[in-house]
Amino acid sequence: MAAATIIEVSNVTKAYSSPDGTPLPVLDGITFDLHEGEIVALLGRSGSGKSTLLRCIAGLIAPTSGVVKYKGAPLTGANPGVAMVFQSFALLPWLTVRQNVELGLEALAVPPAQRHTRAEEAIDRIGLDGFESAYPKELSGGMRQRVGFARALVVQPDALLMDEPFSALDVLTAQNLRTELLRLWSARDFPTRAMLIVTHNIEEAVTLADRIFVLGTNPGRIRKEFSVPFPHPRDRNGKNFGDLVDEIYDLMTGPDQRSAAHVWATAPAGDEPKTGAEPSPIEAPLPEASVGGMSGLVEILAARGGREDLPNLANVLTFEVDDLLPLVDAAQMLGFVTVKSADIELTDEGRAFYEADIDASKHLFAQAARQRAPLVRAIVNTLENVPDGSINERFFLDLLRRGFTEDEARAQLDTAIGWGRYAELFDFDVNTRQLDLEVPLVDEDGEPRAPLSAAPH
Repeated sequence: MAAATIIEVSNVTKAYSSPDGTPLPVLDGITFDLHEGEIVALLGRSGSGKSTLLRCIAGLIAPTSGVVKYKGAPLTGANPGVAMVFQSFALLPWLTVRQNVELGLEALAVPPAQRHTRAEEAIDRIGLDGFESAYPKELSGGMRQRVGFARALVVQPDALLMDEPFSALDVLTAQNLRTELLRLWSARDFPTRAMLIVTHNIEEAVTLADRIFVLGTNPGRIRKEFSVPFPHPRDRNGKNFGDLVDEIYDLMTGPDQRSAAHVWATAPAGDEPKTGAEPSPIEAPLPEASVGGMSGLVEILAARGGREDLPNLANVLTFEVDDLLPLVDAAQMLGFVTVKSADIELTDEGRAFYEADIDASKHLFAQAARQRAPLVRAIVNTLENVPDGSINERFFLDLLRRGFTEDEARAQLDTAIGWGRYAELFDFDVNTRQLDLEVPLVDEDGEPRAPLSAAPH
């Protein structure tokens, strides 16, 4: 007999409006079910809309189109059958542990004596007995998140929704809490019937989940569903575990056929799309990576022989996937690395960049940025076509807002300014907010020009 369906997500799409009224899609046609007795992970990178989707399921926001159902009934407000655990703990600092745990029960109008008893049981269940009268400031991060779990479980939800619940914790504390959660889940009296976790951590998803949905980005959509057939507890060092982690890494770092950014980023150096076919700055956003971070990745890769398994590299660097992949994307966009089957490898251009002295590496970076980073190219081309080679940042922010939120547009421009200033393609005055054309190190064909020190003023 099939397990009962608790939550149905049917063709959910969510879009917001930019300042000029242009719709900004965040989710695109998401469909899946959550059944009784299973743990499901929504796995994706920044920009995949994971948290937005979770809030639609919780009934905190309404989808633009599509429907979310709880036990067959479409949501018209907050979902009555779920409780949430947040990344930020979200505890009220002026309340004790017990009082924080009782909040949900109070909202449900549970009588005080019953609230007290159920809160005590939940606090004991998650291992914080003895701290009932403590305040959040007295607790470690791991203990505060235990309070968050107790507060969610005390209302005995049909489904427990978790939004990056371990990402604010150190590695050891996070692993301990994952183990504790699985121990509680295996108990016959666990007070919830299904769990849905949003995460960007591949190993976390494979450790916890029975099914994993990998989301693409901009907008978020389901790229693939993985079943995890291994029983709990899972051997993180086992071959089957490692093979599945590698397969998911391969998917998350490989080309996404609906994203022009990946078409550009994965084109071999020298094979960039011809004029008229280049992706725009909105189609191919810059990864949020600094030049220093990207250079550090290239240096580490060179020191490790020029080729490395991405999951292993993430473990060695103690990075999670959301930390590492923007650096990988940036190096890939500029043609310094290639990624295939979860392996990252230096290209000839990447090795030349690593081995060059400061001036030569700047020339190489300038050439790659102007040829392969659409927003950097757009800024330089614009500055070359205004009479005084100067323009206010508002010009680019207004254009970027047609495809990004306000914060995203700001982040895109900040990244481009960082890359362009390092490459000495243009300068930026933080007081006037003006971008000013420098004498470029490379021309529009990527050929070196005289450095700034040799240029007349």
